[in-house]
Amino acid sequence: MERFQFERDLATKHKRRCFLIGTLGVSASVIASQWTHRVVAQPSFSGYPFSLGIASGEPLADSVVLWTRLAPEPLNGGGMPSVNVPVQWQVALDENMRNVVRRGTAIATPEFAHSVHVEVGGLQPDRWYWYQFKAGNEVSTIGRTRTAPARYTRVAQFRFGFVNCQDWQNGYYTAYQGLAKEELDLVVHLGDYIYEYGPQPGGPRQHNSPEIVTLADYRNRHALYKTDANLQAAHAAFPWIVTWDDHEVENNYASLIPEENQNQQEFVTRRANAYQAYYEHMPLRRLSLPHGPYLQLYRRFTFGDIAEFNVLDTRQYRSDQPCDDGLKPRCSEAFDQNATMTGTKQEQWLFRGLSKSQARWNVIAQQVMMAQYNFDARPGEEVFNLDQWDAYVAARDCFADA
Repeated sequence: MERFQFERDLATKHKRRCFLIGTLGVSASVIASQWTHRVVAQPSFSGYPFSLGIASGEPLADSVVLWTRLAPEPLNGGGMPSVNVPVQWQVALDENMRNVVRRGTAIATPEFAHSVHVEVGGLQPDRWYWYQFKAGNEVSTIGRTRTAPARYTRVAQFRFGFVNCQDWQNGYYTAYQGLAKEELDLVVHLGDYIYEYGPQPGGPRQHNSPEIVTLADYRNRHALYKTDANLQAAHAAFPWIVTWDDHEVENNYASLIPEENQNQQEFVTRRANAYQAYYEHMPLRRLSLPHGPYLQLYRRFTFGDIAEFNVLDTRQYRSDQPCDDGLKPRCSEAFDQNATMTGTKQEQWLFRGLSKSQARWNVIAQQVMMAQYNFDARPGEEVFNLDQWDAYVAARDCFADA
């Protein structure tokens, strides 16, 4: 640690018409324009500021995102004063951080819970790098990340893992302990990074508050999950690509439609709170900077000639679940020609990308079971999960024909 030095320096018809419209573009504001607080050049902290660990993600051939959040009191809103704090970062070719190739300073602001998202460019393709942060006199652990192979270059093998549904209250993260020891190039998280529920007594561990609604609630819940040492180790070992499902906001929500009969405007505010906290705690690029209740999350990553990952968002744009949701037989609305899981713009973006792909493997990173699955094994009986693709049959048929 004492060596840590810085300079300040897819379209067809199949019963349902598959409408294909242009891709959704969300402008990414410059975070710096939102800085409204004075900068403390040499801050002191009430506790270790890197309590939530470090992470990297969004690997390109010449770039990765580095993430951390200053939180000396992680379950108490972070415990940071309402000031801007400089966070120094560096990237090296070795795990001892001796051969530094990139360094700089990012500003952690109160508006984004003192999180930083550093988009490091100028890197070499298809190689490992190590990185570390420093704030005041405190330094983070050292993380490892990897750039993608250059587009269309020959790649003999590519190793990745996917994870999802990490409900804090249902068990410990020993799977992440094992994952961190694997030899992988990438981890993909398919959603339900957090769960919104209040404490459920009887499990191995409990949530830290009633059901979350406010921005402070969502921040504290993300922080709770991030305090897990095994989750931190998995983040520090590999770059991650992330997408969400429902529990990052509320169970089984669809677009701006809540699960329960709550006031829609209240839900819109709740979704905005959840989306901001999600951005604050994930290694995401400025492309995904939230704009109220909207956040651009579907995107594409190419790894040489071997694989292309199409990362979907099946929550923000989907039409409401039919048949009053739940596990039950399908009603006629489950076959609606206009029902959608992705929205038409994302659908066109996906189909167009798949038609142009030159990769040997095209990976669809999405959240819920796509294959038809009958939960009732008795002869003649049918029960389906109507939050999954089984409730959007025409959309799935269109997808399969792409």
